[in-house]
Amino acid sequence: MNLPLRQEIFDRVALEDAHFENAPRAFLQAWKRGAEIAGAEWFGNGTPEGLQQATSKWDLRPNILILNDALGVLSSGQRMFLSAMVSFYNAREGGAMLKRCGFEGLSDLGGLDLERRRVIADLVLNYNGW
Repeated sequence: MNLPLRQEIFDRVALEDAHFENAPRAFLQAWKRGAEIAGAEWFGNGTPEGLQQATSKWDLRPNILILNDALGVLSSGQRMFLSAMVSFYNAREGGAMLKRCGFEGLSDLGGLDLERRRVIADLVLNYNGW
């Protein structure tokens, strides 16, 4: 193995380490953006103040029971976005919600606007477990 290849591998590992070191903070920022877009009422204590004061993803857990009840009256885009967000918190519950919304695969996220797509992309990129 030659030296330039070793350095390239080392640089790649260092880049990934730096990314995942910052991932929890970046995930929280993306989660907060998503909660602001969707509405504070679906997350944490359900208030705008609670959203602004949250310092952890745990402070902004989705209110799954309320969301499940509301799926029938939300627009298709709202249902898809909220269900996708819930799937980061709880894969089984979020998956069931996505199925109820008619979600069949990642290409269905193409129905979301750019702002919501960016939130989902940032959540995927920075997800480190709930």
